[in-house]
Amino acid sequence: MASELHQDDIGTRFLVTVKDDGIAVNLTSATLKQLNFRKPDDTVLNRAASGLGGGSESSGIMYYDTVAGDLDAVGVYKMQGKVSIPSGTYYTDIYTFKVHSNL
Repeated sequence: MASELHQDDIGTRFLVTVKDDGIAVNLTSATLKQLNFRKPDDTVLNRAASGLGGGSESSGIMYYDTVAGDLDAVGVYKMQGKVSIPSGTYYTDIYTFKVHSNL
């Protein structure tokens, strides 16, 4: 069975890889690593992202684990990563996901 996200889930990990023209962006010198979420009511959450360690930042990988209040509404959300490094600011593709209600 496929995994679903549910209202008020805490600790859900969102993992993204930042790329420029298909090549991973090295995030080691990033001054900003962020995941932005647009909730179903159009509220935008800007959350600080982290690197996994073990070379993940040089591979462009960053993540965010949800906390209370992040997934508090049922419906369709959008997410996009943003990083700033000395050579510029980069955005990931926009991802769409659904948060389901609980019983």
